[in-house]
Amino acid sequence: MGFLDTLLWPFTWLVSSIMAGFHWLLTRIGMQDTNGLTWILVIVGLVIILRLLLMPLFVRQIHSQRRMQLIQPELMKIQKKYKGKKDEASRKAMQEESFGLYKKHGTNPFSSCLPILAQMPFFFALFRILNSVPKIADGSHSVPGFFTPALAQAMNESTVLGAKLSSSFLHSDDTSAKFLAVVLIIAMSVTTFTTQHQLMRKNMPASALDNPMARQQKVLLYALPLVFAVTGVNFPLGVLVYWTASNLWTMCQQFYVIRAMPAPGSPAEKALEERRLAKGKPVKKLQLATQEAEGEVVEAGTGANVTVPRSGQRVQPQSKKRKKSKNNRPKGR
Repeated sequence: MGFLDTLLWPFTWLVSSIMAGFHWLLTRIGMQDTNGLTWILVIVGLVIILRLLLMPLFVRQIHSQRRMQLIQPELMKIQKKYKGKKDEASRKAMQEESFGLYKKHGTNPFSSCLPILAQMPFFFALFRILNSVPKIADGSHSVPGFFTPALAQAMNESTVLGAKLSSSFLHSDDTSAKFLAVVLIIAMSVTTFTTQHQLMRKNMPASALDNPMARQQKVLLYALPLVFAVTGVNFPLGVLVYWTASNLWTMCQQFYVIRAMPAPGSPAEKALEERRLAKGKPVKKLQLATQEAEGEVVEAGTGANVTVPRSGQRVQPQSKKRKKSKNNRPKGR
């Protein structure tokens, strides 16, 4: 066992065990052991389980992204303050003020990478399993978990439109495998682009689009699909199925979040306000919490606005009965 296999051992164990569990479930309900559709559904089931496990990271990412968008005006003031100053002291001071702002509002520019970084070990584990399917089937290679040689043999014999899921565009002479690889690479690239596009065009205020971070995201908007298109020719078909299914999950999840909890000042927020007004519901604005502001407004779990005094101590909500009793209490008690 090499160093990479040792490093990926727990992730390989989990991935192989989830795949074995879904295969057992699908064959128990009547699907064929060597049917390619069975194994595609096994991989889709793997995506669902892993994305549910990573849901807390996604929620954290959403909250952090919202705070990042809200502090853009303050961040731009810091950048404007040090614009044109290239000395070491100025650069250090700008970094300190910027990171102080991130810390103050509980966010950082790298939080949006958490979900994709958390997925990478599972992605590589699946890549290693699919690349080793023929060797696992003949007993010359083993993986931790419950992915037995019999399961590997069943997967190795399964085909989708004549192509094996362990085949890739570059490492296969099968025309069907090449065709499916191209289709999946296009689907993977399109879903990546769509996800980033709806985030930038629907869930960002105009002020947040004119800064270095937004410009970097615009570059990634077009660069990431190209990266996936170039590297995808090396991936087994099963890995392409996994990544495309994961992108579809992200796209749908993000669509719901943008619709239900849009960023302040974004086109999505205006659309939400119009829907609420059309239904006769009150419009609730989300403002950024600042410790210096009098009557600070912070994010509440219910979507309501909660005021906080200058000291930063949160005012606990009180019922009308308790508030009335407190106001009628004699002084001195």
